[in-house]
Amino acid sequence: MKVDNVETFVVGNPPPHYGGQYFIFVKVTSNNITGWGECYAPPFHPNAVQNMIQDIADRFVIGSDPYKTENLFREIYSSGYNQRPDTTLMGILSG
Repeated sequence: MKVDNVETFVVGNPPPHYGGQYFIFVKVTSNNITGWGECYAPPFHPNAVQNMIQDIADRFVIGSDPYKTENLFREIYSSGYNQRPDTTLMGILSG
């Protein structure tokens, strides 16, 4: 089983913006099985985060085994060569 596709959706949250101004949902598909997640969305430029999610998906997630989450996490987390907590990357991995 391999991840076939990753799609992201930015959804605006009407005032009073409980939970944030935007939500970013992630749809992951593998063998016609779909899973949903939610990523961190800053109150400004959510499309920048959407592009970062797609970049991580293209480089690491698509074609990977969805059951080997620890391996995938370590590969993505170590890709910056510093292995330090990065709030942006951790927000992407949350989805």
